[in-house]
Amino acid sequence: MRVGEVSPVHVLREQELVVGARVVVRRRLADGSASDALGELVAADGAALVVATRRGEVRVRRADVLAAKAVPPPPRRRGAPHEALGVDELEAVAAEHWRPDERVDLGGWRLRAAGGFTGRANSALATGSPGLPLAEALAAVEAFYDRRGLPARVAVPHAAGSALDAPAVAGELAARGWAVDTPTLVLTAALRALPDPGAVPLPPGCSVVAAAEPDEGWLGLYRYRGTTAVPEAGRRVLLSADAQVFLSVVADGATVAVARGSASPGWVGLSAVEVALEHRRRGLARRLLAEVAAWGLERGASAAFLQVAAANTGARALYAGAGFAVHHAYHYRVRPGA
Repeated sequence: MRVGEVSPVHVLREQELVVGARVVVRRRLADGSASDALGELVAADGAALVVATRRGEVRVRRADVLAAKAVPPPPRRRGAPHEALGVDELEAVAAEHWRPDERVDLGGWRLRAAGGFTGRANSALATGSPGLPLAEALAAVEAFYDRRGLPARVAVPHAAGSALDAPAVAGELAARGWAVDTPTLVLTAALRALPDPGAVPLPPGCSVVAAAEPDEGWLGLYRYRGTTAVPEAGRRVLLSADAQVFLSVVADGATVAVARGSASPGWVGLSAVEVALEHRRRGLARRLLAEVAAWGLERGASAAFLQVAAANTGARALYAGAGFAVHHAYHYRVRPGA
């Protein structure tokens, strides 16, 4: 099957029929045959689904729906699935793996808030056009975060290796004195190219435990910027993807390494990797990476992504050795005094 083609649909995934998602809906036609409507789901209720296809909107009565599911964004460039998406498209994929409590769209920008837990869930993702002059858009961003008592923060995606002030929004924020925070690389890989769990043996006395929700041992080891406890808002963010798995390496009854895998159509994300200091350099992080890859393959995904701080050379070496490569980069700009 060529990139961009739609494979046959055989299931109705009601939970994926979210307005704004890219979906394929197989419908029964009047002559008894079937046809697929591929595009953005713009309306959904008990009577019908409305899909904005390349040829216009298609309204499908619920009674005529044979099957439906969400599908990955269309490729923007040639290559394997993990290479074919553009920067904005991959950012849209990643955003669905770490959803905030609140999201307000400003044109193509996403204004996100989740009680201050992580920059990804508490920043304005500046992709595409905000639909307003830049000065007005930034005023709206400031007002959004001021109303919530949060620092005004903008996430600026850009090509890896480019100047941090190259994007227009970054240049404007730099002129206003907004500081650079956490330059980050976004890495991708083909899932089947990643290590298999069987090829990454555990040290004696260790075992891997997988769960649908994080237990106290998992939460106790996970650290976000040195925090000692995950707040309630953080737990909601951790459970916000279409599906997720929480992996722990346990030794002598104690949790010594953790990771989170998350899923969206075609993609699996790796995040929240932590290894206890005294258990580092034993291959535990590599084993957890392999476990996430295997989980994603079981769910039918073909590509993986992760986000790693550009300054974290140890983690970057681990991921590069496993088969990940840089796709693009992003950084935050934080308003002065925040």
